[in-house]
Amino acid sequence: MRRRANRASRARHSPTDIRTFAVLAAAGLLLTGCTAAGTAGGSGSGEAADDAAVKVGLVYSRTGLLADYGKQYRDGFMAGLDYATKGTGKVAGHRIEVTEQDDAGDPGKAVSAAKSLIGKGYKVLAGTTDSGVALQMAPLAAQNKVLYVSGPAATDAVTGINDYTFRSGRQSYQDILTAGTMLGDAKGKKVTVLAQDSTFGQANVAAVKAVLGAKGAQVGSVLAPPGATDLTPFARQVKAGGPDLVFVAWAGSTAPALWTALDQQGVLGAGKVVTGLAGTASYPVFGAAGSKVSFLAHYFPGAGGGNAVEKAMLGAVTKAGGTPDLFTPDGFTAAQMVVHAVAEGSATDPAAMVKALEGWTFEGPKGEQQVRAEDHALLQPMFVARLTGKGAGAKPGLLDTEARDAVAPPVKPSAG
Repeated sequence: MRRRANRASRARHSPTDIRTFAVLAAAGLLLTGCTAAGTAGGSGSGEAADDAAVKVGLVYSRTGLLADYGKQYRDGFMAGLDYATKGTGKVAGHRIEVTEQDDAGDPGKAVSAAKSLIGKGYKVLAGTTDSGVALQMAPLAAQNKVLYVSGPAATDAVTGINDYTFRSGRQSYQDILTAGTMLGDAKGKKVTVLAQDSTFGQANVAAVKAVLGAKGAQVGSVLAPPGATDLTPFARQVKAGGPDLVFVAWAGSTAPALWTALDQQGVLGAGKVVTGLAGTASYPVFGAAGSKVSFLAHYFPGAGGGNAVEKAMLGAVTKAGGTPDLFTPDGFTAAQMVVHAVAEGSATDPAAMVKALEGWTFEGPKGEQQVRAEDHALLQPMFVARLTGKGAGAKPGLLDTEARDAVAPPVKPSAG
């Protein structure tokens, strides 16, 4: 399939880890109200026949390290499917049939499941939180010419990887650009990345250098041994450097000790400190430091300002017994994309589905979003938040919303 340099003029409008964010804590996916290999939407004696159904393969982490995030994604997907089909489970006369497969966060299992679904005639695949899984699924979609809508996997490499791959969540570049908005003009500003001296930590240093360094910031780092438990010396080192912005990329059980050390050594009061806001389970980690840190946020309930789509998502997920969280919108948005691809494209031709999605602007739970035609990046608002309260009572409050164009990654034309 050939891509023109710009299809933005054909945009359709509707009324209606690097895994950097895992940095910042962890990453994931999930869903409610459906059996492990069930279907979405009912089918009575008068419904469309099975061979007329649009079969969607939902490959996600129902078990494994990312199971909590998998549940958030799945809950969102089912709520989004109900919303986009106006409660009918059908689009353009076709029933949407969803079959779930558990990848357990293993790329091999995901590919095996995807191949099985494709072999059975599935033309649409969705899911995946883990970046490693997404990078294996995307080439498979292009080879077999099926539509693939990746989930919360944040790696920038998914954007523009091929014509058949889209994403329903944000990417790492958008995370870091959100952090960069706290600098104002980055030229000449000093940024220190505080991380563990591991592949994960070094990848975050490289990402901040690539994004903020390109804007003129002087990016340095303070790296602690992964096994370090006394983190006071590293907090002192950060403060001594006098940075304009401290970007914290930390994971693991020593996180509470790190935030205590940063607070005690006056780092949190000396300048701007930013890290990623993960799911609600991570809020107690920050303790008293939570109210002194700026959090770059992909999403938290209420971040969308209570727009009609967000309200619908929150209400539906809660009614189904779920708890809206970090990656719930990724599932909801994926369902919106699948329904639009069928309604405006085709129920059987993935190439037509691709054309229907390219340039599409729509209202999602986070606000107005757009599928960029050139590389399938999902342009979307990002948020800055602050925690109030402590322990289990900690809750995020919105400080700022960054417009989708202000945090748009550079265009990366599709590889084909």
